[in-house]
Amino acid sequence: MLKRLRIKFIAVVMSIVTVLFIVIFGLVLHLTKQNIERESIQMMRTLAFRPHTSAPMHKPDKMPENIRLPFFTVNIEESGELTAFGGDYYDLTDKELLQELVDAADESSKESGIIPEYDLRYMKFENGHRRFIVFADISSEKAMINGLIRNMVIIGLIGYAVFFLISLFLAKWVTKPVEKTWNEQKQFIADASHELKTPLTVIMTNAEMMTDKSYSESDRNGFAKNILSTSKRMRGLVESLLELARLDKNRSRIKHESVDASRLINDSILPFEPLFYENGMELEADIDTGINVEGDMEKLRQVVNILLDNALKYSDPADKVTVRLKRHGSECILSVSGRGTPLSKDERENIFKRFYRVDQARNDGQSYGLGLSIADSIIREHNGKIWAESADEYNTFIVSLQVY
Repeated sequence: MLKRLRIKFIAVVMSIVTVLFIVIFGLVLHLTKQNIERESIQMMRTLAFRPHTSAPMHKPDKMPENIRLPFFTVNIEESGELTAFGGDYYDLTDKELLQELVDAADESSKESGIIPEYDLRYMKFENGHRRFIVFADISSEKAMINGLIRNMVIIGLIGYAVFFLISLFLAKWVTKPVEKTWNEQKQFIADASHELKTPLTVIMTNAEMMTDKSYSESDRNGFAKNILSTSKRMRGLVESLLELARLDKNRSRIKHESVDASRLINDSILPFEPLFYENGMELEADIDTGINVEGDMEKLRQVVNILLDNALKYSDPADKVTVRLKRHGSECILSVSGRGTPLSKDERENIFKRFYRVDQARNDGQSYGLGLSIADSIIREHNGKIWAESADEYNTFIVSLQVY
């Protein structure tokens, strides 16, 4: 899929480059031809209305300084006799050639045109009883245009190669987030399948054992309890997966309302105090009052619950967990800190990834590694930040939100 996406991206970029080259080079060629033709016609007009001497046909007249191209004038008498004036660039004594040129020009009703077989441009004039035609050589114009086309082809090929290399780099760079998301999605599916496989295996095994009549009624009741317990854990996993899916697709609606963060955290701490007490742990709170944030109260409460539950599971027993909420300028900082196995740098970076669990959590068997990932998604939806720090054997999870 990624390969096809990159190929499509390169094809789109090169198509745009092709259109740009065609438009730019086409305009340059068209404008250059127009300018050359206009300059040539202007010089022909200048030559047509300059005074002529009675010098021999082969003798060059004194040309105006602004006339740079080789050209000549053929005067057509009423009797049909032809006389030519111009430089020695042409053999003006060849009456047959002059007649052929005049006849070719007279075949067209247009005032000016080109005689391709002689590479000449003509312009017909009439001044009273005087009729004459000015001819100008266009071989230098054709050579200039051909040179321009050749240069544009060379520039185009070089530009194509450069843009192709750039598009290769851009395709890789642009699809990098897609590749990361794709790999994360594959990993997510693999992890979810693995996590669902275990409880399903437990349920199926216990169900099969319940059908075995060799087991006593008490054993069957135990199998039923195992199925119920595993089903509840499986339901929790599925609900967590659905919550992540809603967060990823922005299906969950964030309520933009003023939330008293101080009260919210105090209220969230109360249900956890008995749980900490039962585990021989102390839960300490240091909450500044009057701190308000904007967002969804229930989702922010969910974040606090995830952090407290995480501290309850992974902090050392018979120790203290501290919850702080402090104002720092335009932000408020929520921190949940507890003594535990220090988190390494890699663990602090990866702990918010889905299904990621440090060894202690893996051995616990009660966690799926989704809580902190859900908390991270919720905080990002609130334009905040969440991260982990570890120092002096204390692991601290920190949330930063804007104060309103």
